Amino acid sequence: MAGQPNADLDGRTLARPARSTDASHPSPASVLAAEIKALVEAGDRDTARERFGALVALMQRRAVRIAFQYLRDAADADEAVQDAFVKVFLHIDQYRSDLPFDVWFTRILVNAALDRLKARGRQQRWISHSTDEENGRPVEQVPAGEASHERRMLAMERWEQVTKAVAALPDRQRLVFTLCHLDEQTPAEISAATGMSQATVRVHLFRALRKLRGVLGGQA
Repeated sequence: MAGQPNADLDGRTLARPARSTDASHPSPASVLAAEIKALVEAGDRDTARERFGALVALMQRRAVRIAFQYLRDAADADEAVQDAFVKVFLHIDQYRSDLPFDVWFTRILVNAALDRLKARGRQQRWISHSTDEENGRPVEQVPAGEASHERRMLAMERWEQVTKAVAALPDRQRLVFTLCHLDEQTPAEISAATGMSQATVRVHLFRALRKLRGVLGGQA
């Protein structure tokens, strides 16, 4: 289900700026997540919430950047990030402490962003089919001549095409695309973070880009 954490992830850490590719030296985010999980399991949820605040502070800037790349709207990105953090805390017992928190969180975040994008699409479709009872025109109609507004709308529509195509990618292709193009990771870093070989990372990335180019008519 979109937005639900996936506890069966491979790999090492992705956290910026303290990224670790050594399983014996987990990232600060992974250390905090393991601590929070232990506190929740021990029944100390108040302390867990306090420590979770530190985890949010550590991850929030990167999370907002990734979410904004999907949603192209600061308010929607902030809400998607908050949704992701809520899901993380509610499902922290599903986090495997021997695996990197960063990749686990990225998948939850991407799903939260895609869920919000779908909700926005439903809302826009509802608006577009609503009509002004007085003149029978769509209520969202704006005066002609707003060229800059039209360009923004076209750019947004095109980006939403890309985002829908990304959402339709197989899980690993979507994750690799996100880490490479939205989180600016190198294939070597993605390999270390996910446990895939660099060759496998490049194959997933190639396939993801090929599908996106198909959606965009070869202009991706």
